[in-house]
Amino acid sequence: MSATKKLKTENGHIDNGGLWELDEETLNSGAVGFTASQLFIKNPACVAYTYDDVIMMPGHINFGLNEVDISTNLTKKIALKAPFVSSPMDTVTEHNMAISMALQGGIGIIHSNFTIEEQAAQVRKVKRYKNGFITDPICLSPDNTVRDVMELKAKHGYSGIPITNNGEMGGKLVGIVSNRDITFIDDSSMKLQEIMTPRDKLAVAKEGVELIEANEILKETKKGKLPVVNDDDELVALIARTDLLKNIEFSEASKDPVTKQLLVGAAIGTRPEDRDRAAALVEAGVDVIVVDSSQGDSLYQIDIVKHLKESHEKLQVIAGMLLHLLRLFV
Repeated sequence: MSATKKLKTENGHIDNGGLWELDEETLNSGAVGFTASQLFIKNPACVAYTYDDVIMMPGHINFGLNEVDISTNLTKKIALKAPFVSSPMDTVTEHNMAISMALQGGIGIIHSNFTIEEQAAQVRKVKRYKNGFITDPICLSPDNTVRDVMELKAKHGYSGIPITNNGEMGGKLVGIVSNRDITFIDDSSMKLQEIMTPRDKLAVAKEGVELIEANEILKETKKGKLPVVNDDDELVALIARTDLLKNIEFSEASKDPVTKQLLVGAAIGTRPEDRDRAAALVEAGVDVIVVDSSQGDSLYQIDIVKHLKESHEKLQVIAGMLLHLLRLFV
């Protein structure tokens, strides 16, 4: 190997059998780019770079796109198909974003700017999510009126609303109101129990139904909405034909290998009351807890991490942040 080829290899450039030759001065000038190590670590002048200062230089490709693997480990026991994790900072991630992150192969971290009960509820919404299923539909009761349906239609753009005995998700299904039920109603004070399609005339699916099966039921019944009920006839989900038509199977989604539920994380602080917050999050099914602190090298963070590992042995924990590289080796 010539001196020039050897130098190229040491600088991180592929020796391509002598197809081209570059001298040391050209290599050191950055004419063929710098490695990440040269740019950010071997940087004696401590030069800072912004996004616009750096571009990726393509090199020789000897593989196909189907061979590219960007999967990574978030923790020792949690693997992600895509290396994307949302920030645990306040207001960044709630259940909708966490669901989207997990469907794309990453994971969302629910922020802690909630009450304990609210944050735990956010986690449950992610864990209950099933692609193509609406797990928190708006419900009304038989005593609600046509005016209520019209207001919801004006606000949300749809009028297919399940009717439960208590007007809440999880109540016993008693009927459904669709646009055709209210189109020719002049009296907006009329109660829904007078115009709704009653339970005995509804097509429903049982809890645990698969998306393909639900699609077939909708095709056969030619209905726009398919309520999903449990053995007690309580509403547990709703499937909409419009959502089903737009549905995409997310093969790279981040899921628990056993339960097949989406993965989700949650943030806590280092205060004493965060121990109760952590317990509620674990009960809700959280997969990983991120200790959100501006200074990770503190007694408070060490104490909360010890508590989490001792009280919840199977829980995955991420702690930080460490502001100095040397702290990683202390």
